[in-house]
Amino acid sequence: MTAVVAGATAAAPTTTRRTRGGLWRAILRNRKAMVGAVLFFLFCLAAAVPKLFVPWQKGDTRAVGTLPLQHPSGKHWLGTTGLGQDVYAELVYSTRESLVIALVAGLGATILSVLIGVSAAYLGGAADDVLSMFTDVFLVLPTFPLIIVLATYAGKGNLTVVIIVLIVTGWSYGARQMRAQALSLRNREFLESARVRGERASYIIVVEVLPTMTSLILANFLGAALYSVLTAAGLQFLGLGDPSSLSWGTMLYWAQNQGALVNGLPAWALAPGLAVALLGVSFALLNYAFDEISNPALRPVRRRRARSANS
Repeated sequence: MTAVVAGATAAAPTTTRRTRGGLWRAILRNRKAMVGAVLFFLFCLAAAVPKLFVPWQKGDTRAVGTLPLQHPSGKHWLGTTGLGQDVYAELVYSTRESLVIALVAGLGATILSVLIGVSAAYLGGAADDVLSMFTDVFLVLPTFPLIIVLATYAGKGNLTVVIIVLIVTGWSYGARQMRAQALSLRNREFLESARVRGERASYIIVVEVLPTMTSLILANFLGAALYSVLTAAGLQFLGLGDPSSLSWGTMLYWAQNQGALVNGLPAWALAPGLAVALLGVSFALLNYAFDEISNPALRPVRRRRARSANS
């Protein structure tokens, strides 16, 4: 019995180390995931050090300029806004808030998904019934109208409120996935060994179950982050964000209100939309690496295709 318990206990950490080591290998050997990683790194760099991309920008990018509605030129790569602000500089400086929304809201929704989904699967019984019913209620709710209502009445223009609303409305689909995965692990030998040792349920969930679900949790985080950045941009475009903030959604809002297309300035409207799309593409491409780790069947298929191409 002691040997079985010891061997089962070592299984979870070994799986965790294999998952961590396999993550970087999966990114490096997967071209799509590599492109996604490079894009995400560039966005992080622009958010952390925007001066690297706009070294000539002096002072506040929101300050009123002297040349409104200018077309793209050598001085203003994407033209200027109705107040004379440089569109390219605004685009770079807006990366920070947009990325913060994606990462914070995505992380919050993922934490809720893990807590509710895994707890429901492991505890079972009445706890599973209640938590599953709670998840199902949020799954069937019309999400975007609910987001508009909550963002309007809970605090228009407040970034914290927008993030909380995104977390509250974005966790249910991930929780359903987590529950399904945890159910498949509930009767595994290393969990039975932990129960035999008398470990608490909280310890088993955090130390034994979650490490084996690392790739699924990361994939769920990327999906939640993508949902958050797209939804936040939609809310800000509709005027439900802070119009004085610097974000891609707010840029779209002002481009519409100040007639970017009417004045022949499509770059002003297209640039923030393209930035949102590229950030979403980076998350989607990174997810290929996590799919390869969580689904081993994808690896031999890829190897067989490579051998067929070489022969």
